[in-house]
Amino acid sequence: MNDTRDKNRISREDFDIEVPDTAHQISSDSWFQVAFVLTTGINNAYVLGYSGTIMVPLGWIGGVVGLTLATAISLYANILVAKLHEFGGKRHIRYRDLAGFIYGRKAYCLTWGLQYVNLFMINCGFIILAGSALKAVYVLFRDDHAMKLPDFIAIAGLFCAVFAIGIPHLSALGIWLVVSTILSLIFIVVAIVLSIKDGVKTHSRDYEIQGSSLSKLFTITAAAANLFFVFNTGMLPEIQATVREPVVKNMMKALYFQFTAGVLPMFVVTFIGYWAYGSSTSTYLLNNVNGPIWLKALANISAFLQSVICLHIFASPVYEYMDTKFGIKGNTLALKNLLFRIMARGGYIAISTLLSALLPFLGDFMSFTGAVSTIPLTFILANHMYYKAKNNKLNSMQKLWHWLNVVFFSLMAVAAAIAALRLITVDSKNFHVFADL
Repeated sequence: MNDTRDKNRISREDFDIEVPDTAHQISSDSWFQVAFVLTTGINNAYVLGYSGTIMVPLGWIGGVVGLTLATAISLYANILVAKLHEFGGKRHIRYRDLAGFIYGRKAYCLTWGLQYVNLFMINCGFIILAGSALKAVYVLFRDDHAMKLPDFIAIAGLFCAVFAIGIPHLSALGIWLVVSTILSLIFIVVAIVLSIKDGVKTHSRDYEIQGSSLSKLFTITAAAANLFFVFNTGMLPEIQATVREPVVKNMMKALYFQFTAGVLPMFVVTFIGYWAYGSSTSTYLLNNVNGPIWLKALANISAFLQSVICLHIFASPVYEYMDTKFGIKGNTLALKNLLFRIMARGGYIAISTLLSALLPFLGDFMSFTGAVSTIPLTFILANHMYYKAKNNKLNSMQKLWHWLNVVFFSLMAVAAAIAALRLITVDSKNFHVFADL
């Protein structure tokens, strides 16, 4: 008993953190399945907003260069974290476990707090997206305004809760990843085809960045945070925990797939959407496109269903924490386990849904999440953890490089947070709570 406990304990001079065994599956998935988990995380319904939330405030040069740089920097940061997965002679299956092992208890708690906020905000965004897609379908067939966005957000939240109750852990997604990929291709291809059709018919488009000089400064800064939100990796160790041995080698394969073939659909729909509609591009591209009602309905329904699946990926660390803490193991259909998932996961989704309906400002969610949690977790922490862990093996130039990254992204996080708060303040004045956007 003591031996088992010792194996699950991190010890340093100034802290003592007990790391529990997980109730979820470990080392069960192929690198290809993990690659599709990562790719699903990129090509979700959020891609329908990047033309409006990234390209419109940044323009052609800023958008193309920014998105390209964000891709390269995000891949680099992912690689740093992936290489630390087996640091110190043990696997770190949670982001907070890795931070705690390197820094201590305070970093363990801070990382868990940042990660929780990050995932919670992302999940709220998925619920808003799912609700917006349902509303778009409703408006296609009925324009009586009898049902409003908060109503559809509530329906979306119910679907997300049912799915969360039925899928016990991340590895259990299995065939649902194939379904998610098909759904993603449907709404991305429809958006691309209809955007090209509209763009060919339109002879003149305005690509000017709108607003006063001060307004442009804030929107450009917030859009920079959105760039890094695209490649959110605030739960990479949790995803890497599911991959089979050799863990680091297989994770590298998954990452290279994600950042090559995986990013292409997102790039194409983002650039074509902006090309077609210019500065008038909506934060939900399917609101811009013109075409057959049945085709637009199909795309929106696909976006809705895919958001339900994708939310489960980003909520899985929270579910794993609850299941592990309360010892929920064994048969997933056992009455005790089923009732626990209904209460715990249902409650988590209910709170997320309430906040989503209360403040359904999708662009603001992306900017604020990118500033306060995505940038610190993905770039600041990743670079400094690697510097700390590999300090003796790095030359002076490499050390300087990692410190420059830490300082740069710290400044960016502060600036982006200020810009995002300004956007939220402005939107709060323009729209009431439970707004029908």
